[in-house]
Amino acid sequence: MRIDPHAHSAVSDGTDSPADLMRAAAAAGLDVVGLTDHDTVRGWAEAEAAVAATGVALLRGAELSCQARGITVHLLSYLHDPADADLAREMERARTSRDVRAREMVERLGADYPITWEMVEDQLAEGATVGRPHIADALVAAGVMPDRGTSFDTVLSVRGPYYVPYRSPDAVVAVEMVRAAGGVPVMAHPRASVRGRVVADAVVAQMAEAGLAALEIDHRDHTDGAMRELAGLAARLGLARTGSSDYHGDGKPNVLGEHTTAPPVLEMIEDQGFLPVVRP
Repeated sequence: MRIDPHAHSAVSDGTDSPADLMRAAAAAGLDVVGLTDHDTVRGWAEAEAAVAATGVALLRGAELSCQARGITVHLLSYLHDPADADLAREMERARTSRDVRAREMVERLGADYPITWEMVEDQLAEGATVGRPHIADALVAAGVMPDRGTSFDTVLSVRGPYYVPYRSPDAVVAVEMVRAAGGVPVMAHPRASVRGRVVADAVVAQMAEAGLAALEIDHRDHTDGAMRELAGLAARLGLARTGSSDYHGDGKPNVLGEHTTAPPVLEMIEDQGFLPVVRP
């Protein structure tokens, strides 16, 4: 069984619609795909409707924005209750903060580059969660940058003068919130140093004490050494190991199924989650 539990649609910063993501998962030979858009579950219904036709099971989730001591942390929440008021409210706050932050970044960029907020809006699917990838796409459309990757490596870098942070909850609090909503929390790409600073092992240990279920270890943004270190950390903390593509469609080079998760880990997630996996 081939399971890729971390992928994005155009409802956040991917380029495929949720239904197209399901079709792409089928074409990639996946048995299960996780839809984990940033701070939203708005793509779930469309993806669920495509399960029968594609024959691919759907692991419903979201990628939550949080932080630990000023360092960005991404937390995957699987199979939580979408009606949980506290978690839904926190995701809405994150989306609002992302919008405010994106507008400020565009204002800063606009002083030096031919980019406007309207150009960013042109890159957004209806109801999508805005983020730096959409600003990158606007820069590409304007002919300022050749592709998303170059945009992130230069003007959109967290170390650059145009970067603006956004409001997000503490990572330990986010883990507790996911568990309270019946979800299963997994820390996404915890050693992806190419994205910026990473948290110390002590922070991961605190998240584990709060209910963290697994670490996403097998990921293209991790070196072989980082994966070995994370495997040891997961063993010490009693955490499971996941692997995924973190697919974004045409927005990134990540390929569906390039890393996968073992079936027993998916069984654990489903056993602990409020919702079931949607199967054909």
